[in-house]
Amino acid sequence: MRGSDLINAVLPDELILEIFRHVDSKPSRDACSLVCKRWLSLECLSRDTIRIGASAAPGNLVNLLSRRYPNTRSIFIDERLSISLPVKYIKRRRTNRDGSDQSMPGDDVMGTNSLSDAGLAAVGESFLKLENLSLIWCSSITDVGLRSFAEKCRSLKSLDLQGCYIGDGGLTAVAECCKFLQDLNLRFCEGLTDAGLVLVAVSCGRNLKSLGVAACAKITDLSLEAVGSHCRSLESLSLDSEIIHNKGLVAVAKGCSMLKVLKLQCLNVTDEALQAVGVFCLSLETLALYSFQKFTDRSLYAIGKRCKKLKNLTLSDCYFLSNKGLDSVAVGCSELTHIELNGCHNIGTDGLKSIGKNCVQLSELALLYCQRIENDGLSEIGKGCKYLQALHLVDCSGIGDESICSIARGCKNLRKLHIRRCYEVGNKGIIAIGQNCKFLTDLSLRFCDRIGDEALISIGQGCSLHHLNVSGCHQIRDAGIIAIARGSPQLSYLDVSVLQNLRDNAIMELGEGCPLLKDIVISHCRQITDTGVSYLARKCAFLESCHMVYCPGITEVGVATIVTTCTRIKKILVEKWKVSARTERRAGSIINYLCVDL
Repeated sequence: MRGSDLINAVLPDELILEIFRHVDSKPSRDACSLVCKRWLSLECLSRDTIRIGASAAPGNLVNLLSRRYPNTRSIFIDERLSISLPVKYIKRRRTNRDGSDQSMPGDDVMGTNSLSDAGLAAVGESFLKLENLSLIWCSSITDVGLRSFAEKCRSLKSLDLQGCYIGDGGLTAVAECCKFLQDLNLRFCEGLTDAGLVLVAVSCGRNLKSLGVAACAKITDLSLEAVGSHCRSLESLSLDSEIIHNKGLVAVAKGCSMLKVLKLQCLNVTDEALQAVGVFCLSLETLALYSFQKFTDRSLYAIGKRCKKLKNLTLSDCYFLSNKGLDSVAVGCSELTHIELNGCHNIGTDGLKSIGKNCVQLSELALLYCQRIENDGLSEIGKGCKYLQALHLVDCSGIGDESICSIARGCKNLRKLHIRRCYEVGNKGIIAIGQNCKFLTDLSLRFCDRIGDEALISIGQGCSLHHLNVSGCHQIRDAGIIAIARGSPQLSYLDVSVLQNLRDNAIMELGEGCPLLKDIVISHCRQITDTGVSYLARKCAFLESCHMVYCPGITEVGVATIVTTCTRIKKILVEKWKVSARTERRAGSIINYLCVDL
């Protein structure tokens, strides 16, 4: 009944808190907190994760958040992201008669956009239950701040210092104070040497499970030898280094037999190291090799022979690996579910055939810049891998409609298909996808210039898409997009840029048929006008971003209409001369300019 409370009078705090813990979506939690003051207070008590971007006063923001969310266990601070403090927390200044600035009385908010040592110390003092801390490109943090934090948060389990300019002193403090550390990311921490990492391995080795190191020119094989000796529980290692040689990686392979994830970009590592991985790391599940010019098929022989649990394989720019090496992995590692081949120019059709015949559990395949793979190879995937759900093809000139038809007939569970610059793929292959792959929700056909309306009509009749990208497919006109609009009511993302023949009719149909549309890219569509975008803005209440540069039919009137009509809009990309002074005043923070002077 209206006016009576049927929930708060009955449910205790503990039960409402338990309900909040099962609400995963942040917007849903925010909505719950608006019900009443009691729910707001309880939701704040239940929230355990905070994400912070660069702000006008990060230290003060930390203090503000600590009072509101006292039970926080995970904090992610990424200074590549930007947020703003509420107005009342922004530092106010006034000008003296002599022209100098003076802070207003009572204002103590600092004007820096970087988290300082004092702010990091405040994190340690305020969030007493903190277990996970991520500091991404926090350039003002030094060893002093990290030591102050480490002394307070001795229960820390995960620490990400990517891009922070800390040295051995700060890492030593972490080693001394945070004995329960399990995950450590030191990517782009250029000030570190072996001294700090060796101490972490010795002090935290019993619990350390994940380690990431990249672009640390002073970290050598000595550190990896310490990891191999003390970190027996290590499960994940990500290493990008020009300094590391076989000695260090062999030590890790011998000492860390529980290793499950290995990602390497080490120019001076050879077959010897990967052969050791194959011999000792029998629990390996993920292997990613980038830019290796000293690995040969002997490495893959060792992996295929012993690593029977391997599920994920990425080979990128490994020029000396051939079909024989890939065949040995396919035969020996029958549990493979994800494979990416990127720029491996000696791997061709025969290697992919072996994958199709042996890896029947394959669910995702990416072939990027694989010029030697032809229709026969991908057709074998269609015949043998019926559980395939995602296929990515980029610049594969030998792949055409024949193999796409094979995929359509054999992989009926396909949900994602991304094809870019595969010029032999045309309407026939995509029509087969529409007829057979009824679960497809994500389709990208960028710059496939043989694909036209017939293909999209088939997709519109057979699939209900959430994401569609047909940028650069110049044969597509209104009929194809209209078919998508009528067949995909849940479409949320659409890129139709560089479709020169697309008109307002198609855009208006999208407004009618796709009310959930959030992101649209119509740049370089020369025949779309204010009429189309204004209709779209009125019909798509959830629109958040719109890219519309180089659209001569869209004027400042169309831009103003989107700004005033779309209450959820967060980003508009447009030429500066199409933004009136009034629109700039109203929505300057969400407008991005590609071209300043035209």
